[in-house]
Amino acid sequence: MQPIRTLDPHACQRLRGVVFDVDDTLTRHGRIEAVAYDALWRLRAAGLSLIAVTGRPLGFAEWLARTFPLLLAIGENGAGYVRVTDTQLIRGYFDGDDVRATQHEQLQRVRARVLRDAPWAQLADDSWARRCDLAYDIGERVHVSAERIAQLCALFEAEGARPVVSSVHAHAAVSACDKAKGVVHACRAEQLGDVDAERERWLFIGDSGNDAAAFAYFPVSAGVANVREHLAALPVPPRFVSNADRGLGFAEIAQAVLEHRRHE
Repeated sequence: MQPIRTLDPHACQRLRGVVFDVDDTLTRHGRIEAVAYDALWRLRAAGLSLIAVTGRPLGFAEWLARTFPLLLAIGENGAGYVRVTDTQLIRGYFDGDDVRATQHEQLQRVRARVLRDAPWAQLADDSWARRCDLAYDIGERVHVSAERIAQLCALFEAEGARPVVSSVHAHAAVSACDKAKGVVHACRAEQLGDVDAERERWLFIGDSGNDAAAFAYFPVSAGVANVREHLAALPVPPRFVSNADRGLGFAEIAQAVLEHRRHE
């Protein structure tokens, strides 16, 4: 990983937008840092489109889409999206209704298996707002050891689910989506452009294991400094890294982009 100050000015000038994670990328202890929120508005004012892609529930993504300066808010690690326009609130999913019904049954089997074999595991307290996945708290309200996280992931796999681990949650994923695929699908579905054809024109910013697919997919990527705690879970690390962590790091990355764009 290279320091963010070495970010290529030409790449910044060609950017169409910024795709970013939320937890521990914009937030510290669950709260969005003021400098990160301000950075979003400055990026938007500079003409960049903003897409939030988070492991948080689609119910939370709806709130993000309503209140942040976003083109799209994508939740549950790519499983669905929300778009707010002047006249509409639009919801969409990566998978069709029939597939999601089958996935729901599979998630219920995962939940029963975890309850039986790992009764200590606590569902994430945002589960009430989830529509497509199952998430357990590993670092938000409780702190779970690496050994227990591995046990939880093994139980997911035993029921045919794919473990996706962030800084706060362990998700049982039953869709083929991930953060990168979710962005591509949502933009195509809403006729907002072909991200796959111009992926070098999007900067991705994240921090942890559930950002792995996006770090690998986007050629221009940056991690906030706390990404160093999760490098073992990232087959492809971000190309650049900030000096500061979390929301302060996001603001640092945004500032580097904006300075290069001002010198266009």
